[in-house]
Amino acid sequence: MERKLMPSGVTVRRENMTTKTLNASAAGLGFLPAVFAIVLGLGVITLTGHVQAAALHDAAHDVRHATGFPCH
Repeated sequence: MERKLMPSGVTVRRENMTTKTLNASAAGLGFLPAVFAIVLGLGVITLTGHVQAAALHDAAHDVRHATGFPCH
């Protein structure tokens, strides 16, 4: 804390403030979102690669109706 006397006789008190920041890589969590995205992406590709085309069409069709988008 720093005190300074101004010419008008008023004492001004100023505190030194410090801010500590912690980024994701310093916390050790920088790779976690990338790993999650890779696992999710591979899971979606694997599941859609093994399902029948009619089932994918029906699922997309139902989602379109549920969200209010016209599809035909």
